[in-house]
Amino acid sequence: MEALPIFVRLAGQPVLLVGDGEAAEAKARLIEAAGGSIVRDVASGVRLAFVALDDEAAAAAAAGELKAAGLLVNVVDRPALCDFTVPAIVDRSPVLVAIGTGGASATLAKALRERFEALLPATLGDLARAIRGARGAVTTRHPTPADRRRFWDAALAPGGRLDPFAAAGDADAAVAAAVAGTAADGGATLVIIELASADPDDLTLRQLRHLNQADTLFHGPGVTPAILDRARRDAIRVCGEPPADLPPGRSIWLR
Repeated sequence: MEALPIFVRLAGQPVLLVGDGEAAEAKARLIEAAGGSIVRDVASGVRLAFVALDDEAAAAAAAGELKAAGLLVNVVDRPALCDFTVPAIVDRSPVLVAIGTGGASATLAKALRERFEALLPATLGDLARAIRGARGAVTTRHPTPADRRRFWDAALAPGGRLDPFAAAGDADAAVAAAVAGTAADGGATLVIIELASADPDDLTLRQLRHLNQADTLFHGPGVTPAILDRARRDAIRVCGEPPADLPPGRSIWLR
């Protein structure tokens, strides 16, 4: 990765905006949509700054002064001067999809955003809020983190009870029904993935789904890091064959 994607909570926080015109107005709308408060001078508590100046020398000078004051700075249309860039955003609050290109092409980011806008149902935010509200009930029914992860993996899988790509009617009712219709399963399972090559692009969608659901990942020394990086990040990795007595949860054997 060329940059670390993060989400910053701006509600009630001051954000410095330097400049006027269409570009500045667009940044102002973005800041206000996230709950930030726009200020025009460096003030106590300001951590982020947006510079929207047409003159390149003036923009560079403003960015330098603000960085020297300890602020993280975004300079419109000048990625080389930016501490952070602003992605193209698909807003299904509280679900946000952020698409960045490292400043390479705003048009590419926009094209990708338009595709995702068409793919993601307008009700996705309702589903996320219902899931958040059901966390206590899910914890009661599925006591361990592994149990809960398997429950959500199954419910949110393609064709699952809560498939996020399927437009839901009453999200609260759908989540409640999914929780009520399941019980904890503490068993151990093993899925064997026969690798076609060392290229992660050769993994099938089914294989990728298994990797994203792994609790423990067994693999030989010849499996490339590019393949291993497609697995769930906090899965336990073991270089070697799985034992006869499998660990709890879902084990994946790459060979």
